[in-house]
Parts: sequence; structure tokens; C-alpha cells
Amino acid sequence: MFPNAASDLLKNERVQAIIGPVTSMQANFVINLGDHAQVPIISFSATSPSLSSLRSRYFVRATPNDSSQVKAISALIQAFGWRAAVPIYADTEFGEGIIPFLTDALQEIDAHIPYRSAIHPLATDDEITAELYKLQTMQTRVFIVHMPPPLASRVFTIAEDIEIMIKGYVWILTTGITNHLSLINNAPIISMQGILGVKPHVPRRKRLEDFIIRWRKKAQQDKIDSDLTIFGLWAYDAATALAIAVERVVLMNRETLVISHIGKELPQALSGTKFRGLGGDFDIVNSELQSSSFQIVNVIGNVERGIGFWIPELGITKKLNFSNTKLVNSCKTNLKAIIWPGDTVSVPKGWVIPSNGKKLRIGVPVKTGANAFVNVKRDPLTNSTTVTGYCIDVFHAVMEKLPYHVPYDFIPFAGPNGETAGTYDDLVYQVYIGNYDAVVGDTTIVANRSFSVDFTLPYCESGISMVVPIRDKRRKNAWVFLKPLTWDLWVTSICFFVFIAFVILILEHQSNEEFGGSRRQQCGTGFWFSFSTLVFAHSNLSHSIHMDNILSKLKIQR
Repeated sequence: MFPNAASDLLKNERVQAIIGPVTSMQANFVINLGDHAQVPIISFSATSPSLSSLRSRYFVRATPNDSSQVKAISALIQAFGWRAAVPIYADTEFGEGIIPFLTDALQEIDAHIPYRSAIHPLATDDEITAELYKLQTMQTRVFIVHMPPPLASRVFTIAEDIEIMIKGYVWILTTGITNHLSLINNAPIISMQGILGVKPHVPRRKRLEDFIIRWRKKAQQDKIDSDLTIFGLWAYDAATALAIAVERVVLMNRETLVISHIGKELPQALSGTKFRGLGGDFDIVNSELQSSSFQIVNVIGNVERGIGFWIPELGITKKLNFSNTKLVNSCKTNLKAIIWPGDTVSVPKGWVIPSNGKKLRIGVPVKTGANAFVNVKRDPLTNSTTVTGYCIDVFHAVMEKLPYHVPYDFIPFAGPNGETAGTYDDLVYQVYIGNYDAVVGDTTIVANRSFSVDFTLPYCESGISMVVPIRDKRRKNAWVFLKPLTWDLWVTSICFFVFIAFVILILEHQSNEEFGGSRRQQCGTGFWFSFSTLVFAHSNLSHSIHMDNILSKLKIQR
């Protein structure tokens, strides 16, 4: 056991630093030993965030914290517009450590966790099957898996057997699995087709390629069946950083330093050690290795295929371009083509109607007459019912605005003969006794109904109006223009007509030859002239001059 070996190294060998332990559970014990002996414990694979809470001065994590990946996972969920995700994690300190950070990251993008699935590493296949069946009955179809590779292999093998690795499901792996994909056997990896995952990005450099070649040669010579993972790269970088730190401490305190006290100075020296290692840029901040970027992968066949990257400053992007400092929105167009579970390229919605989920029973009124609000039609051949109308359209629009799917069925409130089964009060009472989950229709909000059910805000004004036909009795003939002329107006016009004729006759009958003749002719000429001045416009100059002459006489007489 590693704790026993660490205790032996500290007591008997009196080492000044320990590289290890491998797991987070081992690290939790060994850190206490290092604090007591004042010897730094350098781990290249203990990733649990709970270790940070120990606040040990002598613990240096030469690997990224698991919490550093939650932003990349939330950005991936946000890019596809999924609003909920279920974490499936190992029921250990390693598995539980990431959950608080993952919850906070999802809340920042308005996504939530409806359920947490904890699976113990020693769980039987039947227990795992029962838990996966429970997930199958839920609405959410986005799962985030965080567990050791051996347990993950069992989970995905069973998941394929019960057919939840098919079209419509989304599986996202954390670094706890993606960092070990090359070590998973063929059978489990085949069951993981279409899965997405995030992993720390390791730049491909010539130095790394040369190291991999040397590793494979050495493994072949020593007959070691072990592939090189990113933890091997971090272990190499941790050993390199420790050597640099030791050399720095010795050089700075050559005269006064006691060899047995080197360990006390190493944590501070490691924090100031920066170099470009095999696993990327090695930079220890607050006793933890900083992760600069993550790669997003898609499992296809027996290999993982890179489809994009996530950078803290930029977000999701197809290619790494550190010279571009412009913020990139987290959207699916920034990723390469993805093969989803079920060998499909269509993006899953992230939710489906559960196989045994309950549908809401929505009662609708059945009535004759006005059917603009609710109209229930039954096909006598197929015995199917179609519900339409304004209230139904409003209900559909509201349900589509919800951030999650709610299945429902319209149940007409009718008897066996298809006629209405009662009044609106009876229909509302069905909600109160539990026969219906809700009622949609032109139901008026009244006091007695409010005691039994809750109403939504009114979306249509209520009131009573009367529509009656009218008959237009107005005359439609050629003399209709005379209708606005009242009797008083006619009398006044006739009086002015006679008065003007009388005045003109008195002024003109002595000097104007046109007003000569008998009294009858003079009166006719006067009335005609009066009528012409009231009706006709004088268009020639002679008439104008004649009128000036008359007006001048009127002025003289006055």
C-alpha cells in the first residue's frame, strides 16, 4: 500500500520529497504525513478538488484540479442549448469532489441538475442496471460521467445492453475517463460510440514525439505492457520541476543550508518553477498546476477524434489561435462535425418524453354553437378526437415557451354519446377531485370556482355585447341632395330672392330697356335676374360691368 511505503520513506529513508500518491484517496492520507515531517508531497494524478480544502503547505498538485474542467463542460452544454444535465459519478471522494463546482457552472448558464446518480465502485451489475433504468425513465437525456475508467467500462457496457446509448442521448466524459481512453479495452470502447469528452490539451511537439518513441522502445525491451498517458507526461514534468527546484534551493543556500532541511524550501521553489514540459506549459500557482486549454473529443471507433478546443479567454473554437484575443461565443458552429450515439449526425434535443412518464390530463369543454375558443371534433371512423380553437392555440404557445418538455393529452369533458358531461362548474370541479390536471377553454373566472382551483391571468376580455341587423331606409334617388336643406333655409332663400328682384326692378325699370314692357314682363325680368345672380356665375365682361353699375347705384341711393 502506498501510505505504508510513504511512511517508510519518511521514517527510514528520510527523503526530502515524495512524488506521488496516485489516487486522491491515497493523497488525503499521505498529505498529513508530509505536513508532520515537513516534506513536500508532489502528486501528478490526484485531481480531486477536495484536496485543496486541506490547505497543506507541503502538498503540490502537479496536475490540473478537476474543477478546472467544469467551465469547458458548461460551455459545451450551452453551445447546444441543453437546459439540464444529470451527473453520473462514482460514490467516492473522487467522484463527489467535482459536483459542487459542476452545479455552480451549470447554474451560470441557466441549466440545472434534476438528479444526481451516484454509483459505488463495488456496485454489482444488477445495481448498475437498476440505476440506469431509473435514468431511462427520466426526461433529461444529457449525462455527465465522472468516475474511474474501470467503473466507467462497466457502466457503458450495461448502458448499451439496455439501449440507452442510442439516438437522442448525450454522454459527456470528464478528464477522469478521457485521460485513460487508450487503456480501456475494445469491448467497452465500442459501447461508447458517439460520446463527447473533454481532456487537457497537450501540444504535439518534436520533443514529445521523441519521448514517446523512447518510451515505447524501453517498454518493449523491458516487456512492459503499458501505454503512455498524460499522467505519465505530468509525472515526468513533476520530476523535472522537482530537480530544478532542488538545484535552485541548493544554489541559493549553499553555505547555510542543511541537507535535511531542503524539503522545507522546496514548496516555495516549486511555485516559482516555470518551463515548457512534455504535457504543456508547467506553471504551479497556489500549489496547483494551471491548465491553459481543453480539447473536446468525440469517440468514433476505437479512437477519439478532436472536434474543437475550449480556452478560458476565448471559449469554444475549432482551432487554437492564441494570437486572437477576440471573445468567441460558445456555439456548436465552432465545433467540427460530431457523430452522436446511434451513429447519427443530428443534434439531440437533450430531452425526450419518458417511456413511463405521466402525461398531463387537460380537460376541455364540449359544447354546441360558438366554437371559436374551443372546438372538439370526433372522427366516427377512427374514433379520434381533434381539439382546436383560440384557447388551445394559446395553451400550445405557452407550453412551447417552457424551457423543458411537458407531455399532455386533451380529454374532452363528454359522455359516451359525445355530448357534454355537465356544466362549466362541473368541469372545473373535475380538477378539484383530481380527474383532470388542468382545464383549457373559455372558462369564466367567478368566485365559487376560485375556491376549488387556481386560474391563470385573463388573456381575453370578458363582456356582453349585442349584434343586431339594421335596414337603411334612406332614399337613394336624384333629389337626395335636397335633403340637407331645411324648411327655414328654404323660406329664407325665397325671401331674399323676392327682395333682390324687387330692388333690381325699382332701380332698373326707368333706365334699362330690358326692364320695359308690361308689369308682368317687368316682374318676370326682375325675378329672372335675381335668380341668375343667386345661381349662375357671370362669366363675361358685360355682366361684370352691369353689376358694377347696379352696385354704384345702390351706393348712391344709400
